Amino acid sequence: MAEATLHRFEARAMGSVLRLTVRPEAGQDEDEAAAAAWAEVVDEFERSEQQLSRFRETSDLTELNRAAGSGQAVVVGRRLERAVIAADRARRVTAGRFDPRVLVDLDRLGYRGAALPSPAAATDQPGAQVPGLDNGVVCRAAAGRLRVDRPIDLGGIGKGLALRWAAGRLDRRDLHSYLLEAGGDLVARGRGPDAGDWQVGIEDPSGAETPLAVIAVADLAVTTSSVGVHAWIVGGRPVHHLLDPATGRPGGEGLLAVTVAGSDPAWAEVWSKTLFLAGRDGIADMARARGLAAWWIGTDGGLEMTPAARVRTVWVAAED
Repeated sequence: MAEATLHRFEARAMGSVLRLTVRPEAGQDEDEAAAAAWAEVVDEFERSEQQLSRFRETSDLTELNRAAGSGQAVVVGRRLERAVIAADRARRVTAGRFDPRVLVDLDRLGYRGAALPSPAAATDQPGAQVPGLDNGVVCRAAAGRLRVDRPIDLGGIGKGLALRWAAGRLDRRDLHSYLLEAGGDLVARGRGPDAGDWQVGIEDPSGAETPLAVIAVADLAVTTSSVGVHAWIVGGRPVHHLLDPATGRPGGEGLLAVTVAGSDPAWAEVWSKTLFLAGRDGIADMARARGLAAWWIGTDGGLEMTPAARVRTVWVAAED
């Protein structure tokens, strides 16, 4: 059987390489269907970035963060409203292990976005922005109007939601087979190039070209939380962007990266970060208790996985 003709597109969005690979179905006008699908993706990511980015001076999130702690409710777009509600739910489901109120500490460590007013951006108290778990991330003053007590970062979950929304638009176009990627996160639908599952590599955080494993995905989301990109030195000590909300400091002791496969990219993002913060000693028990398909790479370069992940793994470098 001849390999299907794939249509590939690439751009940048939300600080990541954005890619779409389309496998047209029989009866579709291939060029027209693929180009229209890509236009949907680009439009969705731009709309999401306009509302959810902490790096854009004019985004809805920047406006909301600049009003944090003032008691002022800010008019926001529907995407941001949905995102902060989703982030607050994730905080509750994970018992506070996932919490978007780490922006002050990210600023303190030097990973800055749009400028925040003092004293929020200037505080040097690690973890000070995290209230008790009974105090929610956001107050919904009315439909389309939000108030926050502390600035929030929607980086990972925001990208996961953008993937969810973009995939929804592709699905409504009756696009059945595609791979949508944003950095280390993706959504796979339908059949891959050889009419089987899509084959996805678990990257080596050290930068080696050969993946540590290859997994088969179909109608799934796969996300990765890793220190391979956003890591730097502060005061002579290495730090990264995956902060423990309880301490305001980088977490994930003994780990370099965690990958999770699930039905939804936003929740896969939540769990990949939550599992990462559990560290090498706690990740296995937490992942297995949740029945998650999870792969993790330790600081020694070793790859481990849950039973649910192993059944999706088609190749492992060490076992080849």
